[in-house]
Amino acid sequence: MAEQRQRALSTSGEALYEILALEKGATHDEIKKSYRKLALKYHPDKNPDNPEAAEKFKEINNAHATLTDRSKRNIYDKYGSLGLYVAEQFGEENVNTYFMLSSWWAKGLFAVCGLLTGCYLCCCLCCCFNCCCGKCKPKAPEGEQQEFCVSPEDLEEQIKNDMERDGETPITLQPTNVTEKTQLIGGSHRSYRTES
Repeated sequence: MAEQRQRALSTSGEALYEILALEKGATHDEIKKSYRKLALKYHPDKNPDNPEAAEKFKEINNAHATLTDRSKRNIYDKYGSLGLYVAEQFGEENVNTYFMLSSWWAKGLFAVCGLLTGCYLCCCLCCCFNCCCGKCKPKAPEGEQQEFCVSPEDLEEQIKNDMERDGETPITLQPTNVTEKTQLIGGSHRSYRTES
């Protein structure tokens, strides 16, 4: 199993060609011809008692499917099986970016920039200082009101005060007996507004 995992993450881009008994850079017709020949030889119907033939047949089909797809073949030729894995995880259009960012020079550039600036989080700290702390927070233009949030407790208190001011008191208790009437029977319609 460890050998199979190692082969799956290779960067050489030769194993699929070897499965089809071809040289790297074979033409589309050569791939098709070799596939047909090997598929007939290792087909499970022709080798019913041989489980190794069935495994070999699966490998041949996988190699054929990868090498006949132009985009997958380009990725495989350039980055090997690791490139195909990255394409599955991040998409075929992001393979070049992944390998560029994981190269030694990109990692070195990141380290040098961090050492020169003394901080990897300059943008984050600058943003927090300007916006979160409030000292350098952008001011609203004159004449415009700033937006603000009202907490739920303050909103409930405001609704309660508005109702008391209008002469209506909110219902805070359940009726104690069946014959007791509440204010809910009335046809009055209440509206709650927040003032901005």
